[in-house]
Amino acid sequence: MANLLYLVHRMPFPPNKGDKVRSYHLLQHLASRHRVFVGTFVDDPDDEQHVDALRSQCAGLHVERLHPRMARARSLAGLLTGEALSLHYYRSAGLRRWVAQTVEREDITAAVVFSSSMAPYAQAHPQLPMLLDMVDVDSAKWQAYAPRHRWPMSWVYQREAQRLLACERQAAAQSRRCFLATETEADLFRSLAPECAGQVEAMTNGVDTAYFSPDTQHASPFDADEIPLVFTGAMDYWPNVDAVTWFAGQALPQLRARWPRLRLHIVGRAPTPAVRALAADPSAGVVVSGTVPDVRPYLQHAAVVVAPLRLARGIQNKILEAMAMGKPVVAATPCVDALDVQSGREILDAAEPDEYVQVIDRLLRAASAAAAIGVAARLCVQQRYTWASHLAALDRQLAELGRLSARAVPRSTLQNHPVA
Repeated sequence: MANLLYLVHRMPFPPNKGDKVRSYHLLQHLASRHRVFVGTFVDDPDDEQHVDALRSQCAGLHVERLHPRMARARSLAGLLTGEALSLHYYRSAGLRRWVAQTVEREDITAAVVFSSSMAPYAQAHPQLPMLLDMVDVDSAKWQAYAPRHRWPMSWVYQREAQRLLACERQAAAQSRRCFLATETEADLFRSLAPECAGQVEAMTNGVDTAYFSPDTQHASPFDADEIPLVFTGAMDYWPNVDAVTWFAGQALPQLRARWPRLRLHIVGRAPTPAVRALAADPSAGVVVSGTVPDVRPYLQHAAVVVAPLRLARGIQNKILEAMAMGKPVVAATPCVDALDVQSGREILDAAEPDEYVQVIDRLLRAASAAAAIGVAARLCVQQRYTWASHLAALDRQLAELGRLSARAVPRSTLQNHPVA
């Protein structure tokens, strides 16, 4: 058992959105084997009530309150200093002091860092081995945003991509191991940071197939006469906003022309005004739920789950969760390519609006084929996407650190007991 420092940019409990699902399971995995000291931010007032529950899961906890609007304003200082705006967004003197005190007081063996934005807190203690879970190449996300916005935001996003890539390369170079959520992301980062290629490894997401499992006891949240398409996710996250607005505008009208009873249900917290506007016209066939206590009834009774994400990177938990519920999923081709799946058998992919229309129409016309895809989808995640098997990569690295430490012991021993 080791004493570990775990730094994560968003409070890893409750696991109610994509990045928190991964960071939560990572914490659970580490805490079952080690004493874990967690330094994190809370950026959602709804999460405040869960601080004590999180505290009970770790050996020590420091939570910094982060107000997104103030943090965005503070991050603009990066334009003056030449730094990445993301680093200023998550910069905190209080967290920096807590990290220094914890490293000194608790005999910390290693730092496990979730997201490149948290790396500077560990980099301030170069004697501390760092395992970096970068998850995705965030700089590439900003690069993708740039051409979709007008100046000056296009310039800001382009600048952030360049500055953040420099930070990612430096953090990865100083880490003992740098993990990314897919082999595709790992290959991308190796191409962008060839000097770090030997330290980069894919550590895939998993899914809790006991929690996300088919259960007919879930009461349907839908009207009896409708055909529900379902999209799940945090609806203040721009790739999700882009996905549903694009799909609702480009594919849904064609589908409803064929299936008038079809409705798109957008299920997730904090829908933006742009998302809420999709439901303003009842004839458009869009329902926006906002926060729900449990997403499983929506997945259980969905005819088809859609994930038309054009900008998101890496493995999407929303896709794995729907597959675990035994549902047919139609997802953007890059999202499917990121998974170890057989497209056409365990999941279906699409890119253009016409492709989404054709694939979803085919599923709605062949209930038995749709059900077979759902069965194959659940079997796929049960066999290939367990958290324990994927997070074992951390165990291997921590064991290696232990061996390195053990090799260092004879040096001091010989000093105390010189050979005659």
